[in-house]
Amino acid sequence: MRGSVRMSADDVSRSGETGASVALRPCRVPRPDGEPARAAVLILHGGTADSKAPLRPWNLARARMRPFVRSVTRALADEDTFVGQVRYRHRGWNGADADPVADVLLALDELAALVGEVPVVLVGHSMGGRAALRAAAAPQVRAVVALAPWCPEGEPVTHLRDKRVIVLHGDRDRVTDPVESFALVRRAAEAGCSASAVRVEGGDHAMLRRARTWHRATGATVAELVTLIGAGLDPLPAERPGAEPGVL
Repeated sequence: MRGSVRMSADDVSRSGETGASVALRPCRVPRPDGEPARAAVLILHGGTADSKAPLRPWNLARARMRPFVRSVTRALADEDTFVGQVRYRHRGWNGADADPVADVLLALDELAALVGEVPVVLVGHSMGGRAALRAAAAPQVRAVVALAPWCPEGEPVTHLRDKRVIVLHGDRDRVTDPVESFALVRRAAEAGCSASAVRVEGGDHAMLRRARTWHRATGATVAELVTLIGAGLDPLPAERPGAEPGVL
């Protein structure tokens, strides 16, 4: 895993040698002659529990999120919403280092430098879902959409107070446990978070089974959150927070 690495354009920008954003990959930026950005959506892919190996450009977990980038972008009718992906330094979470969380926080700093202080929705899959939930402690993060997130027992939730969290998890997931995800939703709701969950029937961890359902539901959820935030409204759920999961 530590062999020689052939640098690609993505690796060069990740190292900062070109002066480009280090932790943030823009996918849609409002036009310079248009309205300033009113909100931002950052998308986080999955990874592994422990690995300091650098992320390769062809990483499958990152590639899996490309359809979600397209779905979210299409669902956002207004072009004044920034859409980007977070770049990780390493493949793994790496225990107390929580490397992806540091990458998300750096990406938020880069986002502010790029488009100003705007409210942010984080969309994360698996390890990226865990990183999104942790990074929601940042004040500009208003909502998290967690897809099949990794939610080990004891994961902190008090920082999610006054945030909006929506978890989607497939009932055939054999990598991360939907029971743990839904337990986190209940604990977050008890801590004052507007948290709710949706069970994707037949959904697996890679979100390949019923892929269109995953893509469309994520796009629609993010668009609704951005619309509410853009209107200056709290993105509160229609259902009772912390109730039994809905079903797709």
